[in-house]
Amino acid sequence: MKLGEKIRYLREVEGSLRGLNRAMSQQELTRAIESETSSKISQSYLSQIESGARPHLTNTTRQTLAQFFKVHPGYLVDDPEGYHPELISEVRNLEDKLDLWLVSGAERFRRDPELKSALLTLAQHENSRECLLLLESILETPGLAPRLMEVLRKTGGEVTRGRVNSKGQGLGNRD
Repeated sequence: MKLGEKIRYLREVEGSLRGLNRAMSQQELTRAIESETSSKISQSYLSQIESGARPHLTNTTRQTLAQFFKVHPGYLVDDPEGYHPELISEVRNLEDKLDLWLVSGAERFRRDPELKSALLTLAQHENSRECLLLLESILETPGLAPRLMEVLRKTGGEVTRGRVNSKGQGLGNRD
């Protein structure tokens, strides 16, 4: 986010906090700064900052705006290129890589429509990593996989991998 965008955003927030139900105008902001901080910032200077014509603040202006808006002075600079303010966790990053890998696998196995569909379904699930860990647990638990297949057969759910379809008919093994 650029400095000018941050100032506009802070004017919006300040207007809301003051019950205006809109952004404070630049003129309202300059008056409020003068009355509440005893410092002066002209409306034209504020306009230049917001438009990007003046990309940097003087230290005095930065301190004044930070004091008025109750933000850290370091916030009042342009964010570096590619910076994202939201937290991106390692798990989400891992989940994204896993999903890309699954989609790539689906493309590799495009001649096997059932496998392709299963991989894409897994990739599109919100927690594909947890799904794979669940599958691991199912396979490591003695007798659980056959029992689940039996339950799915009884409920009429289609089980791919060649077991049964929704009518309970055997589809053969596709190993």
